[in-house]
Amino acid sequence: MVKTNSEKGLEQLLAKIQEKYHNPKHKFITISSFSLLVDEIKNIIETHQIGLVITGTKGASGLEEVFMGSNTVRIIKSIKNCPVLAIPQHFKFKTPSEIAFATDFNRFYTTSELRPLLEMAKSFKAAIRIVHVQYEIKSLTEVQQFNLNMLRKYIGEVEHYVHTVSELNSVSQTLEVFANELDIHLLAMLNYQHSYMEKMTREPVIKRLAFHTQIPLLVIPELGMGTPPNNKNRKEISASN
Repeated sequence: MVKTNSEKGLEQLLAKIQEKYHNPKHKFITISSFSLLVDEIKNIIETHQIGLVITGTKGASGLEEVFMGSNTVRIIKSIKNCPVLAIPQHFKFKTPSEIAFATDFNRFYTTSELRPLLEMAKSFKAAIRIVHVQYEIKSLTEVQQFNLNMLRKYIGEVEHYVHTVSELNSVSQTLEVFANELDIHLLAMLNYQHSYMEKMTREPVIKRLAFHTQIPLLVIPELGMGTPPNNKNRKEISASN
């Protein structure tokens, strides 16, 4: 019965997508699974050479509220070889003309890690706003300046700007205010040890309460120098629960 309801729900969703958003360039395959969500996503990424995981996020409520839903956080923390795009529940699509890339410049960026960001910027002809959050405004170290220079070199001809902002109550609140003020349509960041992304998932609840982003979040894992998942014929997986 549960399996039947699951498959019926997927069929209804697929019919709705094909009717309302029909595009001959898109192909959809539904998978009904009773494995743990993260385990199944990992398996599908490997089996089908997935290049991007897309998930909706509802957030939570009350004292347990976090900056996004617990399933989304688990996906982001667990998926190490594929970018994750988290879409807020009430988000209405708007062609992104401004994309924010939050970073502290403490880490060297590889071309494989920046590829998802650059692909989206080029596809939508969007400008990239590189935003650096500092608790106390001070000059970049030599390492940070080198990493910034390499980042700008990789971004190349894509329109981009560098912003340094003072941290407010938390990194998450600071990025939300920045996104609102500059009308950012997509927030992107790398996920590695001591990164902004890690800090945001570890922030005390009292600080996270202020973060209610209404724009999609692109989280790029620490891919290193290796080759990213199949990019030539990239496929996308949309996760739901």
